[in-house]
Amino acid sequence: MRRLFFALWPDEAVRDRLRAAQAAMPPRGGRPVHVEDVHVTLVFLGTVDPERQACAERVASAVRGAPCTLRIDQQGYWPQPRVAWCAPGETPEALRQLVRRLARALADCGFAPERRPYRPHVTLFRHSRAVPTGPLDEPFDWPATEFVLAASAPAGEGPRYRVLARWPLTDSCVEPPAVP
Repeated sequence: MRRLFFALWPDEAVRDRLRAAQAAMPPRGGRPVHVEDVHVTLVFLGTVDPERQACAERVASAVRGAPCTLRIDQQGYWPQPRVAWCAPGETPEALRQLVRRLARALADCGFAPERRPYRPHVTLFRHSRAVPTGPLDEPFDWPATEFVLAASAPAGEGPRYRVLARWPLTDSCVEPPAVP
């Protein structure tokens, strides 16, 4: 059994920008997230047995989504669970649709949809004290061209997550306007 989640996974250029955002945050203690682990969660699955993992991979293969760009321009802090983060100030509609489509498809595998509104973010520090909430000093763009299925790996000095599968974002997620 593995803890699994679907996510946007950064390329090296975006990872460098996230590393810089992490370094620019005021020192607040806490544990920095390993640079190889930074991501934007789409759908968290939890602990999953191999049969349900196979189902999740099958339905993800049928989900279509459009590439989009996240403008990472905000930083903030959530007191519970003591997380410092950066995020887009506005969520692209293509990303919202991808998350909805994934959640609907995963229901066929017995996964319950998240009840909270979707809020894309990148966790930069865990067990942190508060950081100022507001604009990121150096905003940047994250071109999202694929999504992944990732799993937690055994804890250690290195990355905690491992990408298991990837799917391209190549289709149009935006519904065409209604014809009058």
